[in-house]
Amino acid sequence: MKKIFYIFAFAALLSSCVSRKNQAIKENISTLKDSYCKAPFKYNYGNKFPSYNSDSIIAANKELKGNFSDQSILILNALDNLDEVQEIMQLKKDTSLGSQVKILQLKSKINSKITIALTELDAVAAEFDCEGERVAQIGNYVDNLNTSRNNKLVLYSVVVGAAASIAGGIVKNDAWDRAISIGGGALGAGFGLATLNPKGKKVEFIHHRNLLRDIWNEKLQSPNFPPFIWYMYTEKRFSNKEEHSLIRSMKERWLHYQFDDDQEAADRSVIFSDGGYYRSDDLHNREAMLNQMQSATRTINQNINYLLLDLDKLVL
Repeated sequence: MKKIFYIFAFAALLSSCVSRKNQAIKENISTLKDSYCKAPFKYNYGNKFPSYNSDSIIAANKELKGNFSDQSILILNALDNLDEVQEIMQLKKDTSLGSQVKILQLKSKINSKITIALTELDAVAAEFDCEGERVAQIGNYVDNLNTSRNNKLVLYSVVVGAAASIAGGIVKNDAWDRAISIGGGALGAGFGLATLNPKGKKVEFIHHRNLLRDIWNEKLQSPNFPPFIWYMYTEKRFSNKEEHSLIRSMKERWLHYQFDDDQEAADRSVIFSDGGYYRSDDLHNREAMLNQMQSATRTINQNINYLLLDLDKLVL
């Protein structure tokens, strides 16, 4: 009997330690329920978007093609700097000091717009990064809950099996011995089957400012993104194959890999809502999607870098 007592005492002690650990995790995780990633100051960006008639823009500025790529021309148009570039090209024909000074002034004006665009890119990428870290911490919390629950069930199964085995050795009555063995086996199996819960625990996670919702809907319905960033996301000329926009390609990958091509399930997903109760799989999917958008946002820097190189060649 002492052996049985020691087994149950050990199980109770281990369960108590796990409970205290989970309580500490719950207290630390409470700050992650609502987003701390959004900027403290809400900037109301203008609603003016660049023209998406890219072919017409490039055709109207064909004299720039000797110095700029098509993508650079479209970025200059989006930043409203085409007039400055046209003026620089005219001033290049005059080698006077006054013309050189004017060229530098115009280049400085263009650079100012480019700097703002770059800071917007950094700000959006940083928010994607912050949201990714926030959801990762919540995901780890839910994973710990699921692991702790399964560990408890496994432990209880082992304890029940051990207790039944010891009790069977003590009891001399064959009928009682069989009953204990059968009961212990059934109870242990029940604990084992309970670990197979595919969904696991869930936790409340709020994101009224949902960066992924506009991406999924392919429509800017919030002040989450500056017009220039949204233009870069949605203009097909800035995607790899120029067949679909950046966010259309991203959405197709999400639908296939995160939602198994189930459009209805994706549209109903908590990921694109204001928040709610998340399970582990949903949290990890959201983390992956945020990280993918952060990477896609940072790749836009390459397009701006090429523009800066073209501009330097023109001025120098």
